[in-house]
Amino acid sequence: MRVDAHHHLWDLSRRPQPWIAGEALAPIDRTFELAELRPLLAEHGIGATVLVQSSSSLEETRELLALARESGGLVAGVVGWADLTDPALPDVLADLAARGPLAGIRHQVQDEPDARWLDRPDVRAGLAAVGAAGLVYDLLVTPEQTEAAIAAVRDLPEVRFVLDHAGKPPIASGAWQPWADRLTELAALPNVWCKLSGLITEAGFDTWRPQDVLPYARHVLDAFTPARVLFGSDWPVCTLAGRYADVFALAEQAVAALSPAEQEAVLGGTASEVYGLKR
Repeated sequence: MRVDAHHHLWDLSRRPQPWIAGEALAPIDRTFELAELRPLLAEHGIGATVLVQSSSSLEETRELLALARESGGLVAGVVGWADLTDPALPDVLADLAARGPLAGIRHQVQDEPDARWLDRPDVRAGLAAVGAAGLVYDLLVTPEQTEAAIAAVRDLPEVRFVLDHAGKPPIASGAWQPWADRLTELAALPNVWCKLSGLITEAGFDTWRPQDVLPYARHVLDAFTPARVLFGSDWPVCTLAGRYADVFALAEQAVAALSPAEQEAVLGGTASEVYGLKR
């Protein structure tokens, strides 16, 4: 089964998305619902998805879990939000898990001004609670925050981590370091996986070409191996730079030299395994 391991949905009539600001993001400043995504998934043979939070809101997470329950199995997992610093986090996670297919938790660490936010004792306690609940923690970090991410993954071997958007490499500038070495260092730790997602929006909305992106994608595959890489579209954010079909075609190019079994892993099997999706 093919899996899109990273997409978003939001209804602006119910909840604003404060991060959607400015002219560059104006094309996605509207409501996106599953009905719009469903035919795109069908076109590419994708039978299950992981729906990821887009705001720091427990209420949104509850709504995403309800949507998953009503999706007929298409949304097989939800990566929601919860306050990692909340002393009552274990109870919060148990309540969320009772509402639907909660697969993981994510916080927009990339928006934290402290590059070492993941080192904070209260944050580390929250990460441990996520792991104890049997959930994955999705890492959304910038290259400057990757050192703290490496430390968290190393110090919490019992927690499964998934790196979103390959750690946001600086593709638009063509820079390679320190992103590449830090990704390799992170990949050496066995309890972290990596999403092949979000790359075209790091490459420049209007100017990217496959040859700009593929070296970064292939470094991800080399560092993590296909057994720990997951395809994700990052829809609808990806539409700032291209169509769903463009993103999927780029992923197919990236895995073209792999064996059929390895391709199946990247395009679905790995996501099913790490998130515990029902197939």
